[in-house]
Amino acid sequence: MLILAMKEGHDGGVVAIEDGKLLFALEAEKDNFPRYDRLTAEVITRGLGLLDRQPDVVALGGWMKGFSLANPPSRTGYFGVGEGSASDEEGRLFGKKVRYFSSTHERSHIYSSLGMAPPIPGQEYYALVWEGHIGSFYRVNTKGEATHLEQVMSDPGSKYAYLFALADPTHPGGAVFRFNDAGKQMALTGFADDAPITRHERKTIEHILKQERVFSSLSKADMSWSHVYNKGVESQEYKNIAKRLSDAIFQAFHDYAEKNLTEGLPLLISGGCGLNCDWNRMWRESGLFESVFVPPCPNDSGSALGTAIDAQWYYTGQASIEWSVYAGEEFAEDVQPDPATYLVRPLIVGEVAECIERGDIIGWARGRYELGPRALGNRSILAAPFTEETTVRLNRIKRREGYRPIAPITLESDAPKWFTGSVVDPYMLYFNHVTSDDLKAITHVDGTARTQTVTRDRNPGIVHLLEAFRDRTGFSVLCNTSLNNNGRGFINRTSDLIAYGEKHDLDGYVINNSFVTPRRPRTGQPAHSS
Repeated sequence: MLILAMKEGHDGGVVAIEDGKLLFALEAEKDNFPRYDRLTAEVITRGLGLLDRQPDVVALGGWMKGFSLANPPSRTGYFGVGEGSASDEEGRLFGKKVRYFSSTHERSHIYSSLGMAPPIPGQEYYALVWEGHIGSFYRVNTKGEATHLEQVMSDPGSKYAYLFALADPTHPGGAVFRFNDAGKQMALTGFADDAPITRHERKTIEHILKQERVFSSLSKADMSWSHVYNKGVESQEYKNIAKRLSDAIFQAFHDYAEKNLTEGLPLLISGGCGLNCDWNRMWRESGLFESVFVPPCPNDSGSALGTAIDAQWYYTGQASIEWSVYAGEEFAEDVQPDPATYLVRPLIVGEVAECIERGDIIGWARGRYELGPRALGNRSILAAPFTEETTVRLNRIKRREGYRPIAPITLESDAPKWFTGSVVDPYMLYFNHVTSDDLKAITHVDGTARTQTVTRDRNPGIVHLLEAFRDRTGFSVLCNTSLNNNGRGFINRTSDLIAYGEKHDLDGYVINNSFVTPRRPRTGQPAHSS
C-alpha cells in the first residue's frame, strides 16, 4: 500500500509511506523557504515527482478553513480522537479511483509518536500531546486505538510563549503568536536565579494559566499591570519568571501523571512542547514511565507523517513504520562553484577536521535533509567547541540573539566523557550537563547543552569527521547549528549555500562528497593552494 499524506496550515509537508516504510518527508520550509511555511504547490509537486506510481491512499490531515480555531473545520478538523475523528471515502486522482483518508490534527500527533517509536508487539502506551492548543494525556491499547484520558491544560504551548510576548516591547500586541518565541524563552530560562517564586510572579503566572485560549482571550494590554509587561526579555525579572512559568506548566502535567498514570507504561510525547529539552529530561528522569519516546519531529513538522501513519493503521492495523531521520530531499548541486574563486577537491574528512581545529567555520551539506526543525548532521554549520568567541561568531552568522546557546554533536560512544544526564540523544531533544571546562562554545550559562549523539549506522559521514577531529584534538565534539538563513528553513542547494557563505563569511563548505574553500583567504588565515 502506497500512502501519500499532506498537512495543511503552518509547517506544511508532504510524506509518502509504502508497505510500512517511509519513502520521504518533505517540508514546505526546507530549501530556503520561510520558516513554518504553509503547504505550497512547490513542495506538493516535488513530492509527486518522487513517486513512480499513483498512491492507493491520499491522506489529508484535518485542519481549519482559515487561520484560527474560530474558523469551520477542514475535513476532520483539529480536535478529537473518538467517533468522527477519522474519515474514509472513495475519490479520484488522475482519473483513477483512490481512497481519501483524513484524521484530526490531534490524532496526527498521537500517531506520529506511536508509529515512530521502537516497535514492541502487544505494548500499551500512555501518550501526551502538548502543543499550542492541546494539552492532554491518552492511553493507546495493544491494537493501536487511542482513548482520551484528560485535558490537563488548554493551550500549554501558547501560554508558555505568551510570557515572552508580554515582556517583549517589540511585540505588536493583540492576538499575535510568534512561533519562535518559545525557543528563545527556553534559552532564557537558563539565566534564572535560584530563588523562591515571588508574589508578583505567582500573580502573573496564575492569570496566564487560568485562560482557556490565551492569545484570543487575553490581549497584551490586558496585562499591563504585570511586573514584566514590556520589561524586556533580557531583564532578570523576565528570566526568573520564565523559569517559574516553565516549572508551573510541567508540574501541572506531572501531578496528573503521578496521580493517574500509575501502571508505568511507556510514554509517547508529541506536540510542539516536545521540543522543550528541559521538560523532556524531566519526564525521562521522573521514574513514572518504563521509557519515554519523543520523535525528532514532535511539532507540526511531523503532522503529515502522523496522518500517513494513522492511515496505515486504519487500513492495515499496523502503526509502526521503518524510518530514518534523513528522509528529506537530497542536497541539490544546481551550480558549480566558480573555479576562479573556489578550490574544489574530493572530500577528505581529515582536511576538514584540520580546518575546523584552526578555527574555520564550515557549512556541511550532505545527502538528504533531516526530519523536523533541528540540524542533525546533514544540514549543519560546524565549528570547534572550545571558545566563547566561536559562540559569538556563530550567533552573528545566524543573526541570532547572543543569549541563544550553540548545540554540540558528539560520538555516542564518547558522550559520557563530555556529558552527564540524558547523554544518548540522536535527535537533540534533551538537556544534559557538560563535564569539561574546555567546551566553552557549547556550554550554556547553566552548564547544560542540547547534545546530539551519532553512530556509524545513523550517519557514518559525520562520525568519520568527529573521529578525525578527536585524533587531532582529543575531543569528539563539534559545534552543530542549523544551516539556514534567519527565518528560513534549511539551505538545500549549492547556489543558496554559496550566497549564504559569502554573505556571512563562512570558511568553507562540504557539498556532498566535495570540499570547497575560497581561494582568497579570510582575514588572518593562510591561503589554500591548488
